[in-house]
Amino acid sequence: MKRWTRRSAIAGLISTTAAPVLANAPLVAPSPSARPAGFPPPPRPRARPTLPDVIAAAGLSGIASVIVTDLQSGQIIERSYASAQLPPASVAKAITALYAGEVLGPFHQFQTRLFATGPIQQGRLQGNLILAGGGDPTLDTDNLADLAQSLSDLGITHVDGEFQVWDGALPYINEIDASQMDHLGYNPSVSGLNLNFNRVHFEWARTSGNYLVTMDARSSLYRPDVDVSRMRVVDRDQPVYTYADAGDYDDWTVARSALGDNGSRWLPVRKPGLYAGEVFQTFAASNGIHMPRPIERSTPPDGTVIAAHKSGDTQKIITDCLRYSTNLTAEALGLSASSKLAAAAEDMQRSAQRMNQWIAERTGAKVDLSDHSGLSDQSRVAPYQMVKMLGAAGVPQRIGPWLKSIALLDDQRNPITTDISVHAKTGTLNFVSTLSGYIQTTRQRPLAFAIFCADLDKREAAKASQDDRPAGSAAWNRRAKALQQDLLKRWGRF
Repeated sequence: MKRWTRRSAIAGLISTTAAPVLANAPLVAPSPSARPAGFPPPPRPRARPTLPDVIAAAGLSGIASVIVTDLQSGQIIERSYASAQLPPASVAKAITALYAGEVLGPFHQFQTRLFATGPIQQGRLQGNLILAGGGDPTLDTDNLADLAQSLSDLGITHVDGEFQVWDGALPYINEIDASQMDHLGYNPSVSGLNLNFNRVHFEWARTSGNYLVTMDARSSLYRPDVDVSRMRVVDRDQPVYTYADAGDYDDWTVARSALGDNGSRWLPVRKPGLYAGEVFQTFAASNGIHMPRPIERSTPPDGTVIAAHKSGDTQKIITDCLRYSTNLTAEALGLSASSKLAAAAEDMQRSAQRMNQWIAERTGAKVDLSDHSGLSDQSRVAPYQMVKMLGAAGVPQRIGPWLKSIALLDDQRNPITTDISVHAKTGTLNFVSTLSGYIQTTRQRPLAFAIFCADLDKREAAKASQDDRPAGSAAWNRRAKALQQDLLKRWGRF
């Protein structure tokens, strides 16, 4: 006989009632109870802002033309006015990098040579000495000091003939962009013989109510004074600088009212061959070598090479060009590549046209550049065409390693830690801001992008004002940079 307990009674009750309850479950769920008054509503998921929303929030005047594509599939992920033809600014250097890197080859080196047209006897060069440029855009004062030392090592103490300079390896260009103001150091002459990016260092200091002025070819080790570029301080308010070609030297003036107690800046050189020749002569003299003043030579050099300086390879030069955005380097690279293809030196316009054609044949992208550096605002590239070039076969592997890493910033413009990787080329003119390159997203998805912003009406007004820092340009540029950051962080999460 089983013992009847309270536990067994409860168990039996459950066993007898559970089945009917489950069998008669309601076919329709009961309505939820009303929320008590004053209870906050549940949060709604925040929608991702659209691309037009992000662009509008930047508050930029003009046009923002953007596009981002998947490198593996070629699919366009987002775009806005991506076919707009706008100045690429220094983003053009990425196009030149591909052109020069493949035409010249990554290991090409430029040479600057010394030729002797006669024998060397008892320390005397019985003929002419020729300093011949090979288009090297990186030649500096230290390199010329080394060349002069090489001449001394040969035992030369006198040059009986002429000291000639030849810069015809590339066509002479008086200034990269004639619409820019004369005194801008980033708009120098270009030739086959370039020194210190064809810039001269102007320095001033107030002494006894007047100014002590120096013009020198300074480098990391030396600062030789030069006479081929001269400066006079004059009493006036405007313009700040004037330039005149005085035949065998550059004649500059500066307004006294624009100078403080002291300061310095780089000015462009318009006579690059004579500039390099004068600096070399200074170092030759310091080595006890007597020679006449340099004169320009119009024909290619003859005679025997007695010393030479080699540049770094093209790969190194391109990397530095894209990192520091040196206009002269880009022009020398592009002109050198065109000279190789044409087997002759071509002027900048024809060289740029040759590069445009080469890019179209190599990548299918249609670009319309009028120079190789992007300094001219007459160049036009659509962001759609830019990413087409970036995504062409073999191009990411070629130019990706040359591009500069771009940091992502917070609202206070401090770098942030992120899994997003960006390598790109920047570009800036007054009221023009551009950025283009590659993104590796947080999901390791490779993208190509281009962001071109421009207010061409404001740019034209700024050019007419002849002010190299026109009112409103700095604030406009900050908004453009902020938009770039917003877009990069947005795309990096795709």
